[in-house]
Amino acid sequence: MSGPNNLLNGKVIPVAVAPMMAYTDRHFRYFLRLLSPSALLYTEMITAQALKHADPARWLAFSEQEHPVALQLGGSEPADLAHAATLGAKFGYDEINLNCGCPSDRVQSGRFGACLMAEPDRVAESVRAMRDAVAVPVTVKCRIGIEPRAGGGDDYAFLTDFVGRIAAAGCSVFVVHARKAVLGGLSPKENREIPPLQYGVVARLQEDYPDCAFVLNGGIRTVAEVRRHLDAFDGVMLGREVCENPYILAELHQAVVDPSWEPPTRESVIEAYAEYVEARLAEGYPLRSMTRHVLGLYAGMPRSRSWRRFLSEQGGAGVTGPQILLDSLRIVRAA
Repeated sequence: MSGPNNLLNGKVIPVAVAPMMAYTDRHFRYFLRLLSPSALLYTEMITAQALKHADPARWLAFSEQEHPVALQLGGSEPADLAHAATLGAKFGYDEINLNCGCPSDRVQSGRFGACLMAEPDRVAESVRAMRDAVAVPVTVKCRIGIEPRAGGGDDYAFLTDFVGRIAAAGCSVFVVHARKAVLGGLSPKENREIPPLQYGVVARLQEDYPDCAFVLNGGIRTVAEVRRHLDAFDGVMLGREVCENPYILAELHQAVVDPSWEPPTRESVIEAYAEYVEARLAEGYPLRSMTRHVLGLYAGMPRSRSWRRFLSEQGGAGVTGPQILLDSLRIVRAA
C-alpha cells in the first residue's frame, strides 16, 4: 500500500513545478534544483506503454540531486500503470502521479489525460493498482471539468463525484488545474489560456474533502500570488512562469519555506550547471538540449536579451562544450 504523502516538515511540499512536455526533462529539473532545494519537480508525462515496450532507463534516468522528484504517468490500463509505477519506484522517484488533465488530441487518442475524468471508475481502479504496487505516494492531476461532457448536469457534481471516487481508492493528494479542459476545438496552449480560471471551485473541493490535500495549478505567476494561495491551499504548482523566469523558484523557497535561506547568485547557478553539462555531454547528450533551459535565468535583468542571444547564437554555431555558459557570464557582468 502507498505510504504517507510526500512531505516537507510535516506538510505537503508547498511549491511544485508542473509536468510540461518538451520542458521538464532531466536537464531542466537539475537546473531548477540548483535554484531551489525544496520544490517538488515533475517529469514530463511518460506513457505506461512507453515503459512497457522500451528500455526504462531511456525515460526514467535522472540525477540524485533532483530529489524530491515525481514521475507523471499517462495511461488508462491499471495493470500497465502498476507496472510503470513499479519501475518508477525502482528508479527512485518520490511520487507517482497519474495524468488526468492533459487536453491534447494526441493524448485523448491514447485514452488518457483529461478525457479520463469521464471514467472515474477506471481512474480509481488504476490508482488502486498503483498503490498496491508501490510504497511511494500515488497522486492525481486533473482539471475542474471537461467539455463536451456526455449527460450534462451540474459541473461541480461531476467534479466532486470524480474526486470522491478517486479518494475512496486511496488517493489523498490532488493537483487541480483550475480550468476546464475543452476536448476538441482548442489547442493545448489555448486550453491553458481560454477557459476561465475558477480558483473558487478548487477551494470548495478543499472544504468538502478535508482529509485530502489540494495543490492549486493554473495562471500563478508571482511570489505574492503563491503566498496568497498558500493561505487557502496545501500547495501551489507553477508551470510556464518557471520556464520564462526560473529564478522565481529561489525567491519562493526564501519567501515560503525558509526566510533565513540565502538564494544563490545567478552566476553561481550557471557555474554549477556548466559542470553538469560537461558530464552529460560525455554521455552523448546534445549541448542545445541543456543550454536552452537557462535562457530565462536573467529575465527582467539588464542585458538579458543580449545574454539570451549569445547563448542561442553560439549554440547554433557548432560550440560543443560547457564553456559557452561560462563565456556568457561576461555579458551580464558587463551590465
